[in-house]
Amino acid sequence: MATTQPPQRQQGAATRTKLLQAGMQVLAERGYHAARVDDVVSVAQVSHGSFYLYFANKEALVLELARGCADELGAMTKALGDISADAAGRQALREWLTEFVSIYRSYGVVVRAWVENQFNNPELTQLGLDSFASIAESLTERMSRSHPEDGLLRVVALVSMMERFTSLIVNQDLGDEGLVLDTAATVIHRGFFAGVPA
Repeated sequence: MATTQPPQRQQGAATRTKLLQAGMQVLAERGYHAARVDDVVSVAQVSHGSFYLYFANKEALVLELARGCADELGAMTKALGDISADAAGRQALREWLTEFVSIYRSYGVVVRAWVENQFNNPELTQLGLDSFASIAESLTERMSRSHPEDGLLRVVALVSMMERFTSLIVNQDLGDEGLVLDTAATVIHRGFFAGVPA
């Protein structure tokens, strides 16, 4: 038998979600340091009291967003299969890039803040470091098959390129997104995973 939440709990969850979405919008528009609780409640169209019912301050809201981002990046990284040097490996990479773009579309402002080291909060910073370390470790394992001598260096280059490239996909019109991702997957696969070391 399916159970439903009481109306108050459903409303509370909806308000919390609205605050998180507003927080993401304000962070994207104003940046981490300039964003204020006033801006978030204005966009969410809720009272300050409602904000403080769910979050102690701006940092608590951003921490919740960062945890969501870290969880999704972690799940994406764990789901990454083998990236072989053949067409199957390229397809696995293409699917993984599609997922990364989807997460970036939701959490790009958090990813950018991590990359640009904007957070003064050690817990927020550590979440970013751990997330990218997990991605790097996973990619290094797969890349070391074709490039054992310099796998880690290649991963640093790849992760940096992925973040910038994904930012362009999300924030600018590069044309047919499927074609853009196909091209990116081909370039990354050939340059980082296929063949023998250059």
